[in-house]
Amino acid sequence: MELSPTFTQEDEEAFRKGVHPHLDEVMGGRLVTHEGVDGAKFAVWAPCALSVHLVGDFNGWDEARNSMELMGSSGVWECFVPGLKEGEKYKFAIRSREGHLRFKADPYAYQGEMRPNTASVLTRIDHHQWQDDEWMAKRSKSLDLPLNIYELHLGAWKKGGEGFMGYRECAPLIADYVKKMGYTYVELMPVMGHPFDESWGYQVSGYYAISRRYGTVTDFQFFVDYLHSQGIGLILDWVPGHFPSDEHSLIEFDGTCLYEHVDKRQGYHPRWNTHIFNFGRVEVANFLVGSALFYLDKMHIDGLRVDAVSSIVFLDFERKEGEWVANREGGNINFEGVDFLKRLNKEIGEKFPSVWRIAEESHAYPGVTSPEGLGFDLRWDLGWMNDALKYFQTPHAYRSHVHHSLVHEMSYYYDERHLLPLSHDEVVHEKKSLLSKMPGNEWEKFANLRLLLSYMICHPGKKLLFMGGEFGQWQEWDCKEEIHWDLLAMPYHHQLQYFVSELNTFYASHPALFRDDFSKEGFQWISRSDDQHLVLSYLRHGEGETLLCIHHFSPEILESYFLPIKNPNPLKQIFSTDSKEYGGCGIINKEILFEKEGVRLTLPPLSTLILSV
Repeated sequence: MELSPTFTQEDEEAFRKGVHPHLDEVMGGRLVTHEGVDGAKFAVWAPCALSVHLVGDFNGWDEARNSMELMGSSGVWECFVPGLKEGEKYKFAIRSREGHLRFKADPYAYQGEMRPNTASVLTRIDHHQWQDDEWMAKRSKSLDLPLNIYELHLGAWKKGGEGFMGYRECAPLIADYVKKMGYTYVELMPVMGHPFDESWGYQVSGYYAISRRYGTVTDFQFFVDYLHSQGIGLILDWVPGHFPSDEHSLIEFDGTCLYEHVDKRQGYHPRWNTHIFNFGRVEVANFLVGSALFYLDKMHIDGLRVDAVSSIVFLDFERKEGEWVANREGGNINFEGVDFLKRLNKEIGEKFPSVWRIAEESHAYPGVTSPEGLGFDLRWDLGWMNDALKYFQTPHAYRSHVHHSLVHEMSYYYDERHLLPLSHDEVVHEKKSLLSKMPGNEWEKFANLRLLLSYMICHPGKKLLFMGGEFGQWQEWDCKEEIHWDLLAMPYHHQLQYFVSELNTFYASHPALFRDDFSKEGFQWISRSDDQHLVLSYLRHGEGETLLCIHHFSPEILESYFLPIKNPNPLKQIFSTDSKEYGGCGIINKEILFEKEGVRLTLPPLSTLILSV
């Protein structure tokens, strides 16, 4: 009996126009029952191929056995193979019009082999029975709520017995730890299919896959479900800007530059040695949008952090004169990349309105979080991060010379809705760990780090901290080893970890610190120009609560420090980074002296004080 094609005329038309709503269901290798016959259907886009054959263990990798049929003008080749089961390995044998044969992994595969092997693996994604209906129904991305993200790399948080700890094994460990530490979300560095460990996942080859390093797709779904059961959201780092040069991947997929630009000035990233997607090709844009929707729909992901947005919107991103091609107006904006991001955010917003859309954008493209602009919910505030770390790395004696850098940030803060990141990018490539960046002796380094983390929590904006920073890892992060948990046997490190858990709890319980993050009414300077004493102070307002935040960046005790604040209500110190239980001196302002034009307090060295107003 001859079976009809599994790729229908409706699929052809939608694919050709770049508007197919369910690419993950119609493309790639999928186990199905087709017209009463169990087996697997396969569909792959290769419009310039002379021929395409399916090869795998089931046919001895014989190119001549299972030919695929070109479906109209869509450029999609299709076939159905009866009897195939889950776990079968396969590739597409694609012969170009020049006669060259390429063996390509499935761009739409749900899973691939464990590296260094590169075949795709037939995988079902419907084994897991989701238990998170209540979480999904109540899930909210309200900008009025606390958002405190713990960023981690799954392969280096903790190691398992044979190298990697699996999704199932680490789920309860991560959930318990994140709850104990007071974080609201986990952000995973990329867990899509990627061939090279030391890319940290940022060179993706499987845009519909889950990395085999840590288990199966079903295991990953369990991981997500478990976090949800513990009240923890999950954000994925997603990389739509570029892909690697590995031969089995997307590069010159059908013998032509199919997914990438043919002009290297537009299609190749010299710094990363990766290839840039041709966002103006509707099939490519559909492929990428479909990838994002797949993780949100089938994996129940609560947010996407879109990597390297600047590389998508700027044609001259990290290129010298003559190394890039101007747009039709002679400028450096990639109109096609901009349109892709607008479409991405529009479709996610319409289909998954409670999911976070977060941009890592480093070049101040205007309107990143505007509905009329790119349409993201939040933008990483890399300006805040750079200014803060520059200041904190400055020796105490010279901080007065860079005091303005902390004040300057608020002049542009409200241009976008910002998230404050202390991410993995700042603790690699000889930049030192957060703790090692700090000047001074050992006590001063820990005090500085407590001050930095509390400065982030008090400052307007949502929060993110990379693993290891919460207990003061001395060494830079290395993806080949787990973070240095053994340091927690030492008092300073244990005290810092306890401090972070207390700080996070304090943040989540005080609306003044999150309710009006993006309203100018939520922030009011008290003193911003005291570069002599190295003090910043301001009020945070929200939901009827007002807090006075005072940051003292000098290692000296400031006694009887005058603060020009007029307030009819008594002030009460409710949080101090200098508490003895955190490793501080334990200086407490039990009585605050009021004068006609303000108050006098004692400021501990390298500290943050928070007072109720």
